[in-house]
Amino acid sequence: MNQTIHATALVDQSARLGEGVVVGPYAVIEKDTDIGAGTVIGPHVVVYAHTRIGKACRVHAGAVIGDAPQDLAYEGAETFLEIGDSCTIREGVTLHRGTKPGTCTRVGNHCFLMANSHVAHNVTLGDGVILANGVLLGGYVEVGDRAFISGNAVVHQFCRVGRVAMISGCAGLSKDLPPFCVMHGAAINRISGLNVVGMRRAGLSSDDRLAVKRAFAMLFRSGLNTRQAVEQMREAFPSGPAAELWQFAEHAQRGICVMGTEA
Repeated sequence: MNQTIHATALVDQSARLGEGVVVGPYAVIEKDTDIGAGTVIGPHVVVYAHTRIGKACRVHAGAVIGDAPQDLAYEGAETFLEIGDSCTIREGVTLHRGTKPGTCTRVGNHCFLMANSHVAHNVTLGDGVILANGVLLGGYVEVGDRAFISGNAVVHQFCRVGRVAMISGCAGLSKDLPPFCVMHGAAINRISGLNVVGMRRAGLSSDDRLAVKRAFAMLFRSGLNTRQAVEQMREAFPSGPAAELWQFAEHAQRGICVMGTEA
């Protein structure tokens, strides 16, 4: 096959490399790995066993892909990491496999993971997710499609970040952040408004954006508690993007973020 593997790279014979894969100097690719066509593995990258990387990805220098989880409960079981197509993984990024036997950490298509960001065990990233430099995602975090997490933000284990949500730089999240919401910078669990630009870029119509704004007001500005707000939102918005807000809040196990910009 038409592949380019640098003379100093170490590639296990059982590794499955697609057409046009490029492997840079001093890269290490272990056994039982699968790298899709057209993917470029940069210098000093390590791809550990039980990792799948999709097509047309770019993994930059020094990234560590599919290492064992940083979890004291991990006992060496066979676990997995799956990365979708057309992802960019910048310098020093770390992505870890699942913890429990047979479990998987998953990264969607068209994701952009900037330098030194960390994706812990059993995390799930949707399509088009962007993690800026230094983002830390704890174990079992779920991030919806097209969410944007800014530099040095920290997300506690088991938290959820909704679709098209945005977390500002240096923020801390230990509750769930609903879809389309913006979390205030350098704050903990504080929402500052809606990601209006993100909704427009995601293709939401003007009617859908207006409905989301109304649902947002019910959830965060009506004075109702979450249960009461969800009941009213279910009646007012039975379907569409606005319904995602009450559906997300209804299933929050850690509670949801609150309105306000103070730290």
